[in-house]
Amino acid sequence: MTKEATEAPAAKAGEHGLVRWLREHALIVVCLAIFVLCMAGMAATGFQVYNEEQLDHGGSPVGFVEYLGSGHFIEATFENWESEFLQMGAYVVLTVFLFQKGSSESKPLGERTPQDEDPREAEVGPDTPWPVRRGGLVLVLYENSLAIFFFVLFCLSFFLHAVGGAETYSEEQLQHGLPGVTVWQYLGTAQFWFESMQNWQSEFLAVAAIVGASVLLRQRGSPESKPVATPHHETGS
Repeated sequence: MTKEATEAPAAKAGEHGLVRWLREHALIVVCLAIFVLCMAGMAATGFQVYNEEQLDHGGSPVGFVEYLGSGHFIEATFENWESEFLQMGAYVVLTVFLFQKGSSESKPLGERTPQDEDPREAEVGPDTPWPVRRGGLVLVLYENSLAIFFFVLFCLSFFLHAVGGAETYSEEQLQHGLPGVTVWQYLGTAQFWFESMQNWQSEFLAVAAIVGASVLLRQRGSPESKPVATPHHETGS
């Protein structure tokens, strides 16, 4: 058997493995790819807008790398991330306690679901997550880790929004002969809360829309929808 013949099955197996991995992780791969493309577009257009504003106010344009560290880019980025992580964290927590009859986004009313089961009473096996096998405080943190994850990201984004926003706000103040502000002072301005609330309201409207729309509307093949033939009053997916 030639060397080429022995290498061919290995190469084919490697391709098969990659294709399988992509199929199994396609949702996150595609979402991250779209994120990268949109982030690049945001950076490129924001860079152009920022330099146009600099020239309009008699300032000097900046390089692209310098722009990525500017308050303009930081504020625009984390203002949006902040609202997304708040939405997801709040949604994770609210769906623990609250219900919506007929919605695929709600747990069934009056029924105990697998998500409600106490992991301390679960049968432990080799594939059981380590925190469940460890128990104690580690398990307490783990059984709330999804909400903790989103709220930590929200807090970090909230802080960086304030940092970038304070820099941008101070630049505008100085252009009008007014004093700049610290991050703490910026948190007390209407501008900061306007930026936050204009994003927060849209996120919770979007959540309410999918919770309510999934009662009556369907999307065949999507886990976010109930089966097409399911009655409107049936709750859960």
